[in-house]
Amino acid sequence: MRRKITKPRRSMPHLKVIPIGGLNEIGKNMTLLECDGQILIVDCGLSFPEDEMYGIDIVIPDFTYLIENSEKIVGMVITHGHEDHIGAIPYLLKKLKLPIYGTRLTLGLVENKLKEHRIKGDLRTIEAGDKIKLGCFDIETIRTTHSIADAICLAIDTPAGIVFHSGDFKIDYTPVDGEPIDFCRLAELGKRGVTLMLCDSTNSLRPGFTASEKVVGETIENIFRTAKTRIIIATFSSNVHRVQKIIENAVKVGRKVAISGRSMENVVALAIELGYLNIPEGTLVDLKMIRNIPDDKLVIITTGSQGEPMSALSRIAAGEHRSVKLKKGDMVVLSSTPVPGNEKTVSNVVNKLFEKGAEVIYSDIADIHVSGHACQEELKLLHSLIKPKFFMPVHGEYRHLIRHARLAEGLGMKKENIFILENGDILDVTKRSAHMLKEKAEADAILVDGLGVGDVGNIVLGDRKMLSESGLIIVVAAIEKESQTVVSGPDIISRGFVYVRENEPLMDEARKVAEKALEKCQNKKIKDWNNMKSQVRDSLGSYIYDRTKRTPIILPIFLEV
Repeated sequence: MRRKITKPRRSMPHLKVIPIGGLNEIGKNMTLLECDGQILIVDCGLSFPEDEMYGIDIVIPDFTYLIENSEKIVGMVITHGHEDHIGAIPYLLKKLKLPIYGTRLTLGLVENKLKEHRIKGDLRTIEAGDKIKLGCFDIETIRTTHSIADAICLAIDTPAGIVFHSGDFKIDYTPVDGEPIDFCRLAELGKRGVTLMLCDSTNSLRPGFTASEKVVGETIENIFRTAKTRIIIATFSSNVHRVQKIIENAVKVGRKVAISGRSMENVVALAIELGYLNIPEGTLVDLKMIRNIPDDKLVIITTGSQGEPMSALSRIAAGEHRSVKLKKGDMVVLSSTPVPGNEKTVSNVVNKLFEKGAEVIYSDIADIHVSGHACQEELKLLHSLIKPKFFMPVHGEYRHLIRHARLAEGLGMKKENIFILENGDILDVTKRSAHMLKEKAEADAILVDGLGVGDVGNIVLGDRKMLSESGLIIVVAAIEKESQTVVSGPDIISRGFVYVRENEPLMDEARKVAEKALEKCQNKKIKDWNNMKSQVRDSLGSYIYDRTKRTPIILPIFLEV
């Protein structure tokens, strides 16, 4: 009897999902998919610094893992053009070269950023519905709706199964551009079978549905129909659809439109060039010429809806804008809601506007803004359409991820098939199983301060915090080279600690304490300057704390003579 020869089973392909940013935070979104020795990057965004990050401009993802595995990278796909998804691209391209795929508006915004950094990129335009192959990844782009035009979600076919990435989305049945989310394709995808879904969690705490952009359009229309004075309206520069609605309503009531703020000017120019904004000839006027236009015939669209200190609206509120001087009775509209953490800043701007006699309309008193992210019922609908085997909530703080996980559980998904990761964690996925690996990728927050990238760490931030809270004391002394004796000083200089003229006894005593510390070093024949500085720092620090309960930074400076 002939023995049957059985072929050895081929091992099942494994996919690594590595979030570098975007988890347990809002912003800095970046996810890596690694399979068959190849890496696909989805998004590369920045976040804005937290209050305790003194002097920091922006925060970007840690590119260490990508730099160490640069030969594996097949490309990057971008879901949309918001800063938290594209803002870190220039910093990555300074380290690596790779092709970047995105829709026309998205890549237009990326190109503007690259020009600012004076670098070039390999940018490749795609449209919703396109299919591209990058290494072992077959990627299909699917039309979705968000608070920026040209947003897409991704169906990524890998050897380990299909990964669906929602990108940022909401379900808007009446979008401004008339292009709703592609439900048909999502349902077909779910029927085909999705191994893993990564889904936006920003609004997972909010019940119900996110209102349509149409609601904002109706509010803007009412404002324009009833306003008898000049209208100044602040919104996100990236929200091209809202800018279009503002311009359409301005044209309806016979108003000219002026643009204020560099980012708004850049985006409007780009959107016109690419055909995303339809503006009748003669509608736009130069900001410098607005004095020649009657107030009831003018609309100014500006940046600064988040109260950013240097934005156009903040400068208008402070009376520091070159071209726009606020007049009593001006109607100022903030077409946005404060991003978490910006509430106080926005409130300060609103108060300044009221103080100058403006009529201010904002989200607390009118439907002047809607979110671009899906609420609970929309998330449920997407889960029901995609029906993934495994689920990983993304884009949100920990509370958002947890709530989204529970929502999925409530829809019947097994708890063991839901994975809540942190930045740097690695999820190993096959067509049949998924589990967390013990190994982690480097995923620290990289701080950008001016031209410095990553050169400011926790120690520097700690010093800046201390400086902001208690100030600085500088101890200056001149030391003779040969004998190492103090020939002049010590003198005490205070910055941000106390007002010297009103605290002369304290400063005189502080000088004596520093002098005694140096005398002690001399008596003990201590000649090492680091040791001497440490003695001065400890003695003076103890004295200052006993007298004031403050802990200023003490900086001894010795001059050799």
